[in-house]
Amino acid sequence: MKRTPTIAQISIMLIALGTIAITAFVAWQRIADTGITETAEGPGLSAAVKIGGPFALTNHLGKNVSDTAYRGRYLYIYFGYGYCPDVCPTELANMAAAIDALGPQADKVQPLFITIDPERDTTEFLAEYVAQFHPRFIGLTGSLEAIAAVAKSYRVFYRKAKDENASEYLMDHSNFIYFMGDHGRFLTMFRGGTNPEAVAKTMAKYIGKG
Repeated sequence: MKRTPTIAQISIMLIALGTIAITAFVAWQRIADTGITETAEGPGLSAAVKIGGPFALTNHLGKNVSDTAYRGRYLYIYFGYGYCPDVCPTELANMAAAIDALGPQADKVQPLFITIDPERDTTEFLAEYVAQFHPRFIGLTGSLEAIAAVAKSYRVFYRKAKDENASEYLMDHSNFIYFMGDHGRFLTMFRGGTNPEAVAKTMAKYIGKG
């Protein structure tokens, strides 16, 4: 189910553009506090502090799952939301392209889309939404508290874009994609807009190392 932005959403987006620079700075500052550096594996980034941790959420099929359900697979994780008019669809499409570029190694990777807008992104919606990008995608949602907890563990910045005159809202959020090892440990992360083939090559190096 594809959501077409309404006039109200477009109005919010135009207003939000004025705060993009500030939002990007705040999001980057939050991530930069982790001591991010470039890796030797390619376009990925490393962090000096812990990123990631346990979570208990609900997948797009309505099943309660935890991080341990994915042990033995590498996790390729993006935090976004279904009403996002451009950035999130672009990143999910790039993730899908990276998965395809992995070839047979893709079987070892589980791409996850974790919503930062659980009030609107229901399991029913996520089931149709993630299917538009790749059959291997799993959408995850949960309570406001559960989403806040997992976002905090991954140092994800997000907030509602404020506009009291609009009937809909957009979400400001950081734009990183995380790659976690098959035992749940953080390996690297990628800036939004990173070339999918370059991402695939970096992931393949980590997978090859085991």
